[in-house]
Amino acid sequence: MEYAMDIVKILGRIVTILPLALFATLYMGKRSIGELPVFDFLVILTLGAIVGADIADPKINHIYTAIAIIAVALLQKGIAIWKIKNRKIGRLLTFEPTIVLYQGEFLVSNMKKINYSIDTILQMLREQQIFNVQDVEMAIIEANGYISVKPYPEKEAARAEHLLPQPNASSKGIDVPVVIDGEIYEKVLNSRNLNESWLYEELKKKNIDDINKVFYAAINDWNELHVSIKNKEDLQNLPPILH
Repeated sequence: MEYAMDIVKILGRIVTILPLALFATLYMGKRSIGELPVFDFLVILTLGAIVGADIADPKINHIYTAIAIIAVALLQKGIAIWKIKNRKIGRLLTFEPTIVLYQGEFLVSNMKKINYSIDTILQMLREQQIFNVQDVEMAIIEANGYISVKPYPEKEAARAEHLLPQPNASSKGIDVPVVIDGEIYEKVLNSRNLNESWLYEELKKKNIDDINKVFYAAINDWNELHVSIKNKEDLQNLPPILH
C-alpha cells in the first residue's frame, strides 16, 4: 500500500512539476534553451537536479521544489538583465570569443587558453565542411563552444552576389565592432589606424549626434561603418513568423 501511494505521489509530481519547469525555462528565454553559454548551462543543470530529486524521492517536500524552481528562474532572469545593462558583468559570466585560426595559421596560445586541442578544432572545421586549414581566413570559438568560420572569399560557397556582375567584386572582409551599447572600442579603431574623431565624423554623416544612441557599430575592411541605433521603432513590415 505504501509503495502504491509513493507511485501515485511520483506521478502527481511529474504532472505538476514538469509544467512548472517548462514555464520557468520559457520565462528565462530562448538563450537558455539554445546557445547554452556557461552560466545558462549551470542553470539548466541545477533545474534538472531539483526536478530529478523531487520526482525520484517522494519524501522531499513538494512545495520546496516549486519554490526552488521559481527562485532559479528569477535568479537567471535577473542575471540576464544585469548582463545586458553591464557588459563587464556579462564578460565575467560568459566566455569571450577566441580566435583560434587566422589566415590559415593556428593560434596555439589562444587554443591553450581555452583548452582546445588541434584534433577538436579540426573535427569542428570538418563539421563546417572545411577540410583545408589554408582555406580559412578566420575561425572563432564562440561563447557557447561552437566554431564560426570565415573562409577566404574565393573558397566561400557560391551565392547570388557572386554570380551577378558587381561594380567591384572585392571582398569587404569581416565586420569588427567599434561600438557596443554606447561603449567605444578604441583598440579596434587603433588597429585600423582610426580614432574617435573619425568615428564621430562618420556618425555625424548618419545624423547621429550622441554615441549613447548607438547600440552596435562595426567597420569592414574598407572602413565602411554600419550602425544600429538603440530604441529604434520596430519595423512595421516584418513578416509574421509562426510555429
